[in-house]
Amino acid sequence: MNDCMTVVKVGISDLKVVKSPLSIRTSGLGSCVGIVIYDQISKIAGLAHIMLPDSSLAKVGGMNIAKYADTAVDGLITQLTQSGALQSNLKSKIAGGAQMFQFSSASDIMRIGPRNVEAVKKELLKHRIPIVSEDVGGNCGRTIEFDTNTYMLEIRTVNKGIHFI
Repeated sequence: MNDCMTVVKVGISDLKVVKSPLSIRTSGLGSCVGIVIYDQISKIAGLAHIMLPDSSLAKVGGMNIAKYADTAVDGLITQLTQSGALQSNLKSKIAGGAQMFQFSSASDIMRIGPRNVEAVKKELLKHRIPIVSEDVGGNCGRTIEFDTNTYMLEIRTVNKGIHFI
């Protein structure tokens, strides 16, 4: 991406919203899912780095909404609309959800990556936000960066190089 522009970094279990001409990036997507929701008309985009599929897994106390698919999508939409995006204009791109380790048992609890992808897709469907493109699954980590000028999502995959969706 363009090194001259400012890139806002999103950490693990974090979410942020930016306006053009800023870009937004997150690293370390293994089983985690990076979800970008954006409004091309207002040139506003948000990114969440989701760790787990469901907030029912949260411990009692101060819950981090960005950590879970169900609460992160809601939180991202709220921040986007508060920043001037229209919900009817929102589109999304997703990446991550890898199965980073092989397990001898087929236990669903260990399928964190695929479960994260399913949960994110369910939430986007619930909010009627179309997924324009995705790069999910596999067994490699990813870093993603979204450009609010071109609406391209750059994906750097370990041992596989860079591509755009």
